[in-house]
Parts: sequence; C-alpha cells; structure tokens
Amino acid sequence: MSHRIQKTVTRLPGMKTVTEVWEAADRSLAEGDIAFVADLGIALSNRYGSSATRVWQYGSVFNRLLRLLTSTPGREHVEQALRLVSAAASADRKLPRYAASLLAAGQTPENLAVVFTGGSSRAGASEELRACLVHELVLRGVAVGETPGIAGWARSPHWRHHPLGRLPLALGTLEETPSLPSCSAGGASCSLPYGQQDGGPGPAPGGTAHVPTATGTTTEAFRSAVAAATANWADESNGRIEAGTYDLAAPVGTDGLPGLLVTLGLECFDGVGRRNRLALSSRRPEEAWHMLFAAASTGGAYNHGMYGAYGRLAAWRSLAALSGAAADAAPDDVARQARDCAWYDFGGATKWFTRVAWDIGLVTVAPGRRRLAVLAATDTD
Repeated sequence: MSHRIQKTVTRLPGMKTVTEVWEAADRSLAEGDIAFVADLGIALSNRYGSSATRVWQYGSVFNRLLRLLTSTPGREHVEQALRLVSAAASADRKLPRYAASLLAAGQTPENLAVVFTGGSSRAGASEELRACLVHELVLRGVAVGETPGIAGWARSPHWRHHPLGRLPLALGTLEETPSLPSCSAGGASCSLPYGQQDGGPGPAPGGTAHVPTATGTTTEAFRSAVAAATANWADESNGRIEAGTYDLAAPVGTDGLPGLLVTLGLECFDGVGRRNRLALSSRRPEEAWHMLFAAASTGGAYNHGMYGAYGRLAAWRSLAALSGAAADAAPDDVARQARDCAWYDFGGATKWFTRVAWDIGLVTVAPGRRRLAVLAATDTD
C-alpha cells in the first residue's frame, strides 16, 4: 500500500468532508492512473468495509470510486472496477447487483466482454455479478445472446438453476422499454411511474352499481408472491403492504368495482366514501409491469431497491400472482394470462396511503370477472 493511500485510510474517520478524497481520485483517473482508484477503494474496504459501525466517510468515498470506474468508458476501467468489487463483495452481498447496474449503464457491451471472458489477470468477476450483468444489459436492449464475448456465457446451461436463469435473454412485449436510472460519477436519477393519487370523480361506493359478495381466498403463498416487487419497501424502509385475492358471487362491472373494493376489509380503503371517492383507472398490463419493476428495482424512501436484474425477476413474480398464473410460470405464459385480465390502479386520500411519492394500488379482474386480486403498497420518508 502506498504512503498516499495509507494516509487517506488513516485520516478518513476524522474528516468532516471527503471532497478532497473525491478530487484526488478524479485527478488520478484523469491522469491515467486508473489502478490508484481501485487500490484506494480496496484499502478502504479492507479497513472499514466489514466494520459493524461503518463510518459514513467510507460509504461516500467507496461509492464515488466505484462510480468513477464504472461510468468512465474503457476496458481497463472495467477491469479495475472488477478488482474493487471482488475485494469488497464479501462485506456487502448487494454489491455485485449494484456494480452490474452501474457497469451496464456506463460501459459498452464490447468493454464488458472482459467480465465474461476473464482477459487480464487483474480482472475477475463472480457468477453472481455476471448473472446480474446479463439481465441489466437485457433491460437496456442489448442482444446478449448475439454479443461476442457475452453470448457464450449467457447461453451456457451451467447457470440455468440460478434464480435469474429463468428470465428470457430478450425483453418481452410487456416489458417494452423499462425505466432505468441515468448514472454518473456524481449519482443517479430515475423517473417513477407511480405516486400520489387523489380521489377522482368516479362512482361513489354504495351507489346504484351492483356489488357482488366477495369471499377471501388469500394464502400466505399469494401474499409473498404478489408482494415480491414491493417487499423491499417494508423490509428496508418505512413501507406497508396489503394484498388479497377474492372469489366473487357474480361478475363485477367496472362501475361496481369502487363499491366492491371498500367491502373487502383492507385498511387501504378505510375512509373511502361519498366525499372521499376512490380514484380508479383502467391500465394496460404493460403499465402494471412498469410500476412493479420500478418499485422493485429502485426501492422506496430509504433504500435503493433490488437493482435491475432482481427487480425484473420480482416484477414478473408479482405480475404472475396478480394474474393468477402459477408461481413457476415462464414470463411468456404470465404475459398471456395478464393480457386476459382487466387491470386497474387505484388511490385515494385515505390515512393508509402516505401520499408522498411511493404509492401503488393495483387491482386485477380475471376473465369472467369473478376473481379479484389486490396489491397496495406505500412508503414514506
């Protein structure tokens, strides 16, 4: 370890600002000393990465170093990023997911081939990072099955038992063009396809529309599956989730849905009445997939989500549950079943929804209109 790096490692916890460390890394990268950026990150990870009381300065600097390497185009930048991730991954199980997201956003497929082929002895990538990177690239429209250097690994049957192995190597019709973060050394931004909704001018609950009797059929397996996309909001932030499935005594029409929903006993509908009506809008299954993907991949108020690859998997799992598809159904089969359902999103000025930025309400009505599934999620800062 160089004296320069050792000095930074020693001083880091006492720094009131880490701007000078950022600037030193920026200068080294601009001067072509790419290895210094990785070496500094590795030294900091070795000293502070596994600490139970991790200092805030470490997180800020490490994130900056990783973003510098992944967002600056070039094969050597990729190799040094792999060195850094390999050294620090044991202290952060989500690091390969995060790194894969950054690499896919900041590098060309040609530069990323080294992740799958090895190349320089300095480069090394775990199977987890490779699996995540494959699907981060798929989400960005890269034909990974036809890309030299990537296709061989992506099409190999050896990782078919990996959780991500069941996902297709090309975007499905429901996925269209996913909303993905724009990344740079300074941070990331991403638009969210959901948020605050107020009660609209739709039919008031208790009106003249026919409201059939609903019998709850919710199982724990359903709750787990349908909440897959939003579970991180509750597990890692301040979120709440409600979900249920119901068999209906008679078909329900769109005009009868608001009245039916408030009879289900879910807290998210408490307070809905003639003065506070339920905002209910018809949606395409594509729009529902995008809501679920954003919730899973970008997270809620106080977390960063599952990132793209696992966010894609979670979105399909939630969509399958809402559509009534089998838990192990292939995405193409889920898509066909989803298209047969009627989809709605809902919201209202109830006490359950926090109405800040992270609110999801989805309802599906199965063919024949005698089965209903609901997912509601909310989070706040």
